[in-house]
Formats: sequence, C-alpha cells, structure tokens
Amino acid sequence: MKMRGMYSGRMVLALGLLAASLSVQAEPLRVVSSFSILNDMVKEIGGDKVMASTIVPANGDAHSFEPRPSDAKTLAKAQLLVVNGLEFESWLPRLQQAAGYKGPQVVATEGITPLAFEGGADDHADHDHDHDHDHDHDHEPAHDHAQDHEHAPEKDHSGHEHSHQHGSQDPHAWQSLDLAQIYVRNISKGLEQADPANAQYYQGRAKDYVQRIQELDDSIKTRLQAVPVDKRKVITSHDAFSYMGKAYNIRFIPLVGVSSQAEPSARDIAQIIQQARSEQIQAIFVENTVSAKLVEQVARETGAKVGGTLYSDALGVPGSGVDTYLGMMRSNTDQLIKALQP
Repeated sequence: MKMRGMYSGRMVLALGLLAASLSVQAEPLRVVSSFSILNDMVKEIGGDKVMASTIVPANGDAHSFEPRPSDAKTLAKAQLLVVNGLEFESWLPRLQQAAGYKGPQVVATEGITPLAFEGGADDHADHDHDHDHDHDHDHEPAHDHAQDHEHAPEKDHSGHEHSHQHGSQDPHAWQSLDLAQIYVRNISKGLEQADPANAQYYQGRAKDYVQRIQELDDSIKTRLQAVPVDKRKVITSHDAFSYMGKAYNIRFIPLVGVSSQAEPSARDIAQIIQQARSEQIQAIFVENTVSAKLVEQVARETGAKVGGTLYSDALGVPGSGVDTYLGMMRSNTDQLIKALQP
C-alpha cells in the first residue's frame, strides 16, 4: 500500500510538472515593436500566439519621440524586439540601455536595398527628377538642407532643438507594398526562431498576409492607370514617400527632409512655391504626424488644393480605418487618386 501511494504521488507530481510545462508553452510570446506599423505586422503574423505592443503609439511621430520610463519597463519584459532599422529609430539605443534589453532583435528591413535621400527642397527645386527616382548616393541627408553645419541640431516648428540624427539612406521602405513583403518574411522568421513550437503557424499566417499585400499592390497599380503619369505630382509635409513614388510612378515633393521636425528656410519654401506654380501641381497633403500649418501656407500661395491626410510614419487610432498597415496603404492611395484624377 505504501509503494502504491508512493507511485501515485510521483504520477501526480509528474502530471503537475507536465501541466506547468504546457502552461508555460501556451503563454503568448511577448513581442515589442518600435512603432505602430511594425506592431500591426506582428499582430497579423503572430495572431493569438503573440502579445504585441508598440513603443511609438498610433499617430506618434517616431522622429521626435522621446522614450518614457514605462517604455523601458515594456521593453525589459520583451522576448523579441522588432525594429525598422536604417537609422529610423535614433532613440532606440538609449531605450535598450535603460531597459537592459539584450534579447533577440528583428531588423525588418534586412535584405532591402535602401534608397538614398535626394536632399531637401533645394534639390527638388533645382533638379528635374525622373519618375524612376534614381537617387544620387553623393547627396547629403535631406534634413541637413536648412543647416549650415552638417550635424547641427534639428528644430521643430516651435523652435525646440532635437538631436535626432538620420543617415543618408531612406528608412521609409514600408511605403512600398513590394518591400513590405520582405518585412513580413523577416518578422515571420524572427517569430519562428523565438518560438519554434509555433513555426508552422507563423509561416501560414505570413503566407496569407503576403498574398493580401500583393493583391492590394496589384489593385493600386490598376486604379492608378486612371491618372496620367505627368499629373502624378504632389507636395507632402516631409520626405517619407520616395518608395511609394518609385513603386507607382508618383513624384512626391517634400516641404522638408527626412525629419518631420526639421524647419525649412524661407528660401526652401519660396522655391517649392515657384515649382508648384510652374509645374501646375494640383495637390498638397498633410500627414497625420506633422503640423498642417506649413502645408496650408503653401496651398494658399500656390492655389493647390489640400488633398487630405496621408499616413507616413504611424497608423491611425483604433476604429479609424487606418489602424492597420493595409488600411493605411489603401487610404493613402484613395486620397492620392481622388486628388489627382482628372
């Protein structure tokens, strides 16, 4: 009787350990993304196997973002970190140090050949860019155009200085649906390595997501046929749409360079106004993370109509219709076609 009780006790203990093990495995993978667009991609691929959170929230400006203590706490608990790379998250090293995070990291742009910045308003006014956006690697980073010194601090529209620096490569590769498929594959691979037990689950969802991205890409190309190529010119708040421009033969003329916080000079603005008048540019767009004040000024001076809001570096709030990556890309296209269609 004593032996039977001992075996029974061992069995109960073994079952308890097995249940505890299964319980640990069933916990969602804690994945932190640097900004909202990546966070949505993680949710699409990870489904109910991940607990996804973002550092820069919806409608948040990643260029001027300053991490908070709560962000360090969130990152400290992460099992996987997903970032854009290409020097987009200039604030991230400080946050990682504060959080003590040394875990695995996915760079979503890995394998992508980035575009180089063409420069700011000076370049756009002085050069006739072709529709293929062939970028000259000798040009300096776009946000330097209003500064006399290469590494001078950027200033926002209130005159406050920011130390956020960006490289000479354009980090906004998610604005190309074709390149977004590379983002998806990189994120899926990272999830599979961090959680091999659910690798097939992630692969299946990633495959389905890539198909939906491709379908939207095909649809946009078909719809844009209604807009003559020589009419596909718009002014935007900052230099965030070169990848979309290359993909769909649209010429985006930014008021400022890569940083949405950079302050253009009066000469820059005058050159863009002159260009808009001479080329009869029909539309100018605000962005969800940038003040509309400068856009409205240029619209008044040129007679171009404000074509609505484009989403560049962040998704909209939940329920807005632009709270997913595909919803954002669909909305941007709708706004562009509506403004440019004859």
